[in-house]
Amino acid sequence: MTVAQEYADRHTPAEAATVLALHEAVVAVAELDVAVKYGLLMYTVDGGWKHWVTGINITRKGACLRFLWGVLLDDPLGVLRAGTATLMTWDIPIGAEVDAAQVGAYVREAVAKRDHFVANSDEISKAAKQRLR
Repeated sequence: MTVAQEYADRHTPAEAATVLALHEAVVAVAELDVAVKYGLLMYTVDGGWKHWVTGINITRKGACLRFLWGVLLDDPLGVLRAGTATLMTWDIPIGAEVDAAQVGAYVREAVAKRDHFVANSDEISKAAKQRLR
């Protein structure tokens, strides 16, 4: 059983289907490490969990696709909502069709910007916090 399936099995069948659809969309675009950390199904590059790329979790309101440095993403669909200073979340209703191509585009961009974020995380976080004031 995969980590994603184990995580999905913790939820209702409808929630699990959404989790697995998101998981398939994420892993289709990049080779990422997968683990459950902090209650999220998380994805990172080369075991760098401090600077994870994206994560999936379920809330009472639906599924959340989270991006640690979402403030750096272009967000052409206008779907990202603010979380912390740098984290952004794409909320997906349970049972909604997951557009793998659109999810994949966001994940691909997050992976592409990872090295920039890692090298400049302190400055990016500081600037993001300034914007929140």
